[in-house]
Amino acid sequence: MFKLEPRPQASAFWSIASPLLALAITVLIGVLLFVALDKDPVRGLQLFFWEPLKSRYALGELMVKATPLLLIALGLAVCFRSNVWNIGAEGQFILGAICAGGIALLAGKDTSRWIVLAILLAGVAGGMFWAGITAFLRDRFNANEILVSLMLVYVAVQLLVWLVFGPWKDPRGYNFPQTATFEAVTQIPRLMQGSRASIGLLIALAGVAVLWVFLFRTRAGFAQQVGGLAPAAARYAGFSSRKALWVALLASGGAAGLAGALEVAGPIGQLTPYVPAGYGFAAIIVAFVGRLHPVGMVFSAILMSMFYIGGELAQSRLGLPKSITGVFQGLLLFTLLACDTLLAWRIRRTGSRAAAPAGTATTTQGAA
Repeated sequence: MFKLEPRPQASAFWSIASPLLALAITVLIGVLLFVALDKDPVRGLQLFFWEPLKSRYALGELMVKATPLLLIALGLAVCFRSNVWNIGAEGQFILGAICAGGIALLAGKDTSRWIVLAILLAGVAGGMFWAGITAFLRDRFNANEILVSLMLVYVAVQLLVWLVFGPWKDPRGYNFPQTATFEAVTQIPRLMQGSRASIGLLIALAGVAVLWVFLFRTRAGFAQQVGGLAPAAARYAGFSSRKALWVALLASGGAAGLAGALEVAGPIGQLTPYVPAGYGFAAIIVAFVGRLHPVGMVFSAILMSMFYIGGELAQSRLGLPKSITGVFQGLLLFTLLACDTLLAWRIRRTGSRAAAPAGTATTTQGAA
């Protein structure tokens, strides 16, 4: 009855409508999931889509979750637009947190507030260093950046575990695997009283503006995208695909490292084995749902942070497992991939009237 027919060019309508359709399908599947688990679907959807928005405090928590997701997604967008597949932003996030935490642990009672700047720069440097390993191996040995960046995530996790169980372990922490709580002077400034949202949100929004200008209003941004997508054309135009690789990975790593620094010197306030929160992987979904566009990623980061908060509320109030957050994130990604088929293909109905003449001719020949 229906068939897929290739479009002459990608559909501008479905580039916007596809994420919305994917979200609607995700919600529908979520309702069926709540029913299958014998939970009130209305209550379940309320926890995911209303509770994170209903109060000033809830909005503050939403911004706390959205800030690292947006920052990491902005860096990943540079990579993906350059055809560089950085899947290890989680590891770069952890290294940024480790480096920032190392600087924060040096602070004392008389330390200046300027140490906050050093903490953020250390986070950026840590993330860039970890991404630089992937860039070097890809550039020097043509190693697959997907595998290298992904495997480095596990190395980063083990490094964090070694530090908090070993040399950085708080001697007064009752044997818990954690560092000492950072001094108040290292705390990232808050946006408002009674909320954990910090100036990291303003940094992320500034990053949105910077990335938009870089990608769409500068020659360097154009060269970056061409260098990744068409190396031969880039060389002909005088652009360097090698430079595009390094710029993409270092920018992505720096953004992820900055997110890690903001997280440990902000809401967490110390290093623990629970610093890895999956933001680096969830930001991949944020980037693609936002169409790799700086403004689109703002809305997709808010949506993904709603899934995080909704999952936590569903766990505490409905008794659902913690994995419900990952279920909704995965559903959104897979439904988006399915709906994106409509970007390059249109659905055509193959009516019975089209088949009628052939059948008629066959009957006529048989009668003859």
